[in-house]
Amino acid sequence: MEFFCYHRDRPGSGALRDALLEEHWSYMDRFAAEMIARGPTFSRADDTATGSVHILDLPDVAAARAFVFDEPNYQAGVYRDVMVRRWRNVLGRTMWDFPGGREGGNRYLVLGLGSGQAADVVPPSGGEELIAYGPLLSDDGAAWLGTAALVRAPDPDAARAVLTPDRYAGIEVHDWEFGGRR
Repeated sequence: MEFFCYHRDRPGSGALRDALLEEHWSYMDRFAAEMIARGPTFSRADDTATGSVHILDLPDVAAARAFVFDEPNYQAGVYRDVMVRRWRNVLGRTMWDFPGGREGGNRYLVLGLGSGQAADVVPPSGGEELIAYGPLLSDDGAAWLGTAALVRAPDPDAARAVLTPDRYAGIEVHDWEFGGRR
């Protein structure tokens, strides 16, 4: 089962996040084989971390919850909240398979939260700039709750355009970059 996990940083937790960087990466190394994508969100204005995205394949919902709540930054109080949703890897690849590579261009997390009739379950045409893409689902996988995408785009508005605006309660766009050891 694939899961989308988004930890949002608590304001003012940057120094603690920095102090735990090696512990965080060591924890993530334990899940390297299960990772589909990972990386921090940040404020482009001052390069301050605002959160962490992890998309991975785990046995079940309990394993996904253990993954997010046992994470060292979460345990230490870096994060203010966490979102864990079932997810479907529509592209069928990891971020490391993205033809555009790790560098070059602006990268974004686009997160649309919705309910009701599913929208954007198929990637938009011309999706060669999509790094990861898929629907957010309920724990049992039956209900559509939104869509999450990692995308390379010239600006936040172009990134937002991968989702149909009137189908979501709101669409968030966060600056994002490939994560992990370099």
